[in-house]
Amino acid sequence: MLFANRREAGRILASLLMNYTDRDDVLVLALPRGGVPVGFEVAQALRARLDVFIVRKLGVPGHDELAMGAIATGGVRVLNDDVVISLELEPEVIDAVAAREEKELARRERLYRGARPAPDVQGRTVILVDDGLATGSTMRAAVAALRGQRPARIVVAVPVAAPETCEEFKAEVDEVVCAATPRMFNGVGRWYEDFSQTTDAEVHELLAQARSCVG
Repeated sequence: MLFANRREAGRILASLLMNYTDRDDVLVLALPRGGVPVGFEVAQALRARLDVFIVRKLGVPGHDELAMGAIATGGVRVLNDDVVISLELEPEVIDAVAAREEKELARRERLYRGARPAPDVQGRTVILVDDGLATGSTMRAAVAALRGQRPARIVVAVPVAAPETCEEFKAEVDEVVCAATPRMFNGVGRWYEDFSQTTDAEVHELLAQARSCVG
């Protein structure tokens, strides 16, 4: 399956989540930036509230696309032990990358949410959406951060994922929905015709549209 872009991927993903339509307890949380166009389409289809859950990948210095872990709002840090051990990454290297990403996380919180409080997830069904799962480090940080806020149910939903990562998440959350799990995965971007970077302006506009739709 090849998606034209993130919006189309979101519509396809939404078709697999229709049992959550028109439920007052459902909240769609998208991981910026690429997860927001996907999450927007999911929230529109389900007639659910959309917000962002901000997580930052910790890239290996010199190989930023390789995730050695991730951080999330609330001081949560999740490490990919396989990467850390295999590359013999020192704690100070990890701390330095984390400090830089914490600044970007705080910037995005201010930019995307402004003065609005973060949504209350306690007792709610949260659908966590991103544009894809490779190692899953970023999504794991989001799950760890959310779990401490006591939602009733956590659903991880993505258009495409590495098969082994999708399978691993089945033991970590209440439900996993991966629209496509190609055997020869080779990265999320391979499965999109248009995988251009989502901008801050696009995120801001989609969140504004979503808020206007739910009143």
